Amino acid sequence: MANATPGTPVRVRFCPSPTGNPHVGLVRTALFNWAYARHNEGTLVFRIEDTDAARDSEESYGQLLDSMRWLGFDWDEGPEIGGPHTPYRQSQRMDIYKDVAHKLIDGGYAYPCYCTTEELDVRREAARAAGKPSGYDGHCRDLTDEQKQAYEAEDRSHIVRFRMPDEATTFTDLVRGEITVQAENVTDYGIVRANGAPLYTLVNPVDDALMEITHVLRGEDLLSSTPRQIALYKALIELGIAKSIPAFGHLPYVMGEGNKKLSKRDPQASLNLYRERGFLPEGLLNYLSLLGWSFSADQDVFSIEDMVAKFDLADVNANPARFDLKKAEAINADHIRMLDEKAFVEACAPWLKAPHANWAPEDFDEAAWQAIAPHAQSRLKVLSEITDNVDFLFLKEPVEDEASWTKAMKGDPVALLTTARAKLAGADWTSGPEPLKEAVLAAGEEHGLKLGKAQAPVRVAVTGRTVGLPLFESLEILGKERTIARIDAALAKLAG
Repeated sequence: MANATPGTPVRVRFCPSPTGNPHVGLVRTALFNWAYARHNEGTLVFRIEDTDAARDSEESYGQLLDSMRWLGFDWDEGPEIGGPHTPYRQSQRMDIYKDVAHKLIDGGYAYPCYCTTEELDVRREAARAAGKPSGYDGHCRDLTDEQKQAYEAEDRSHIVRFRMPDEATTFTDLVRGEITVQAENVTDYGIVRANGAPLYTLVNPVDDALMEITHVLRGEDLLSSTPRQIALYKALIELGIAKSIPAFGHLPYVMGEGNKKLSKRDPQASLNLYRERGFLPEGLLNYLSLLGWSFSADQDVFSIEDMVAKFDLADVNANPARFDLKKAEAINADHIRMLDEKAFVEACAPWLKAPHANWAPEDFDEAAWQAIAPHAQSRLKVLSEITDNVDFLFLKEPVEDEASWTKAMKGDPVALLTTARAKLAGADWTSGPEPLKEAVLAAGEEHGLKLGKAQAPVRVAVTGRTVGLPLFESLEILGKERTIARIDAALAKLAG
């Protein structure tokens, strides 16, 4: 079988359909193609498969382009860039597919099929009852001209089917090794609808052939279609349309909960979810790269540049990969900590203003934000957490969270807060957070409480929440006057 010629410059493609929000499985496929192209100094072709007019939309097309830019993927040919194989949207290439379909029919590689859906169902059911394969039985494969004319006279519509060879198909998958599929398991298949519209089974291989794609890296769910595409490539080569058959590599499933493939309908599958929660592109891509590939046995956190330098299909695992949100967040947290201080401050900016911020714009204090930022950077898993962590600095009063209040105000909170207030009022607020810590520690000791128990009511009184950034650094930045006023307000609430 003809194949991608060794030594030929690498050309890979990423060809999503503009239907709905991009999902993480799609991003993982894009990442592996992009990394493979960059590692091999090859070409990434970005192609839009938008032949399904009922499902495709310009809004989704725009989201695809925006997502690629946000993730940092650059493409060498495709929308907004052009290239030698324009256009790169299938909806603008219909004349090409129509011409190829005619050449396949004229060459005997494809034929019109007049079978109705009802007839197909009856024959398939009969085959199942007889214990035989239930795929297409080749009924229209060798119709005479007279038989075709008779069907036409009945005003029957027809699809176009590709004629599969009678022998087994063997190919070497770049991830799974040698695969052989017997002929009876891959029957003749449709390539053009009855209304003349080309099907994915035709347009995808034709575009790959004309764009001289050398490596097709795609999801495992498309593995079953590979023998069909290889047979079509052979026909295209014989017709002078294709030069060679690309090498195929089928990437492992990304699994969700319950050992099921992560579908587009799963909430955690949406790329927009991770953007909205404040994942860094670098953190998300780092995690997604681990879904089927390994950087090294003892390193999970690395830069995208390091990934590109090491990316090898030999390290892609054929076994399904499970999506673990907690691990994704942990890796993103590492990437947040890897930012320099200026980059971190800039990355947080969208979450410090409307619609995320719950304080008035004029109450934002730039100096307080700059002071608290280093403490926040070491605590965040995702950038969106910054809003709740720093709002106590910019709100006139802390948020009212009854669950946090109930959890923290146990035992005798009035006595503890009264003592803590007195000691904080007498503490040195000019020498950093340590004197403030000593004040609360001393208050706790007077009431038989360790620091953790003693600081909980103080934290809720001052910030409104039971968890947050380092308490005593937070008190220092908030300042003595506002801290004491908030403790007074909490005591008044407890008294009421």
